[in-house]
Amino acid sequence: MPTTLDALLRDIRACRICERHLPLGPRPVLQASASARLLIASQAPGRRVHETGIPFNDPSGDRLRAWLGIDRDAFYDAGRVAIVPMGFCYPGKGKSGDLPPRPECAATWHPRLLPLLTEVRLTLAIGQYAHAYLLGARRRASLTETVRAWRDFTGDGILPLPHPSPRNQVWLRRNPWFEGEVLPWLRARVAEMLHEPAAPRAAQSGT
Repeated sequence: MPTTLDALLRDIRACRICERHLPLGPRPVLQASASARLLIASQAPGRRVHETGIPFNDPSGDRLRAWLGIDRDAFYDAGRVAIVPMGFCYPGKGKSGDLPPRPECAATWHPRLLPLLTEVRLTLAIGQYAHAYLLGARRRASLTETVRAWRDFTGDGILPLPHPSPRNQVWLRRNPWFEGEVLPWLRARVAEMLHEPAAPRAAQSGT
């Protein structure tokens, strides 16, 4: 019997709310499971991801997997890793890169989807739009300051990160503390979290 999450994911993948704003049309891209331990809250799919329908199937994904210390098999295991961007569809190209995520996605779907991911131990808030949504008034004045203050948020199960896009190579060179301090903690936490045994769960209705 389909679960509530199964039905919601079908609805999201059939979403056409902002169709008229999308230059390539709607193609919502995400992955989620009720058993996922890691939640990746990113920005919006790029063009290559739109074309393949596979989240982070691009150079940004290669770097992100290196940051996490996991391979593609683990990354695309929805039972362990959920990928829920701020915008589910490719928003199109702007003057200096992709346009921001369409605001309709998070407002419409996240309040219904995120509470169903009850096993999540750590949420990666990737990029300024995820920082704004997940941290609200707690985020700092800039992305750099927010990421530098990462220890202030991990107690709540949130780790703010820059976007792993190749466009951010200059930022990474200017902020070597990120690779020296944040990534070792992240890799150790992910390794521990994805391999710890699942806790016994009581029977749930609707499954």
